Amino acid sequence: MRRWRELIIDTWGALAYKPAFRAAVEGRSTRLPGPAGASWVPEADRRRLAAYTILAAYDSNQAAALLGEEGDDRREYGDASVVIDQTLSHLLGETQQITVEGVDDDATAQDREALLREWASGEHLWMRMQHAERNSVLLGDTVYLLAWSRAKGRPVLKTIDPGFYFPVLPDGAIDADEYPHRVHLAWEVPDDPATGREGTLRRVTYELGPISDDGSATRTYPWASRPSALTCYLTDAEWDLDQLDKSGDIDALSLRRARFRTNADGEVLNRLDLQVDFIPIVHVPNTIGAEHFGQSSLLSAAQLLDDLAAADTDSQRASATTGSPIIGLSGARLPVDRNTGQPLPVRVEPGMVWPLGDSGQLSTVDMSAQLAELREYVETLRERLSVVTRLPGSVLGTVSPAEVPSGYALQLSFGPLHAMVRSMRLAREAKYPLLLKMVQRLYQLGGVLPSGENHRATIAFGPYLPTDLSAALELVARGVQAGVLSLETGVRILVDAGLPIEDAALEVARLREFPTAVTQRGDSDGNTPV
Repeated sequence: MRRWRELIIDTWGALAYKPAFRAAVEGRSTRLPGPAGASWVPEADRRRLAAYTILAAYDSNQAAALLGEEGDDRREYGDASVVIDQTLSHLLGETQQITVEGVDDDATAQDREALLREWASGEHLWMRMQHAERNSVLLGDTVYLLAWSRAKGRPVLKTIDPGFYFPVLPDGAIDADEYPHRVHLAWEVPDDPATGREGTLRRVTYELGPISDDGSATRTYPWASRPSALTCYLTDAEWDLDQLDKSGDIDALSLRRARFRTNADGEVLNRLDLQVDFIPIVHVPNTIGAEHFGQSSLLSAAQLLDDLAAADTDSQRASATTGSPIIGLSGARLPVDRNTGQPLPVRVEPGMVWPLGDSGQLSTVDMSAQLAELREYVETLRERLSVVTRLPGSVLGTVSPAEVPSGYALQLSFGPLHAMVRSMRLAREAKYPLLLKMVQRLYQLGGVLPSGENHRATIAFGPYLPTDLSAALELVARGVQAGVLSLETGVRILVDAGLPIEDAALEVARLREFPTAVTQRGDSDGNTPV
């Protein structure tokens, strides 16, 4: 009797058709590298880690390796990587810029914006964001970690592989507006034969808890107006892999066998009080959803990518038989081996001549028709990939913009992409302001910024579609001249259009200081200059 698989509908259910995914989830022997089946991994996280590994295999053209011997000659031409790179490019837009509310008319906000931009430059934020957001698009999640550096005098930023991220969620779920009170960053350190070091498990834990055991102690943080009884504790420990408690997952490991690490100041990292009332970790999901974790942009196209790889493989095989056709000979005098007297293998080479007898025949098998059908099938799959991933053919490179009948038709083809990018940016709308809020609080903790409420800052993503700069300039010029647009709004429009304006407030000041074509034209027309 056939055994039916249990149907689990969740974020990673689209990969349930893969035997390697099911084996990792069930804890059976698997070809998947990584800790998905390790004893310390919570059962609820096995599906997530197995999905991460499979998705990474697609990105690196190694998904066929999960098929075993059947995948040895499978062709993979980088379609998955193209989908990820193009999705990432449109998500982030042409530019990224830190903006602070009230910067147009508040000197304090202007100073705060300048500080945050200086911090972003020092921490290579835009480069780190490219790496982090690519993980988010590919895997469904990415993680940022912040810490105060006394040596640098500023917060330092790290991007964390989401496979190391293990939040302790109440009842296995959490609302989008809530935040876990305990987060583990955990990974295995492999054996080192050169030094004889055995493999270990390292776990870094951030946990919110009372300042004192009885909860009576309070502390007033520089960013708060009222005392708080909470603080964040840091624990950095490691265990020998062969001594792990097989019955405990990452959140239940016994500290009796743990070795605690120390920081640069020699402090033992066992519930070290960080003097902050928040966990300095920001998890960024790729999509909007009720669950804590996001969904990869490849998940819905996984089976399609498999079919495309199979079709490419069949097309390559058919191309080989078309270029070197199968030939049948009869009545030909073929060369023989002088030692054995057996006919030698016949090779088809340019200039080859075979003498045929009176009844001799030569026939070939024409596979060109099948090759044409396979190529048409491949193109059909690529069109389906464009639909499923919501990336128009002009973005994936399957359609030349010159082949589009009109600009209006091209604009319509970007409709699904526009909706996707808008949804993905909405999923990040609260995350980057949270990251910059933590940066400001750490600056307050280090004494760089004064106490008090911080300005709301965010990261503005630039346009992701080609913009008609001439039309934008004309619009702003006419709007400002007619008095229906302020100069500040006009500059913002130009920034969104993709003009290389690094500081909108400074650009407005420059325009007010020096006469512009708009003001000069207003004077010549007898209108009131701006």
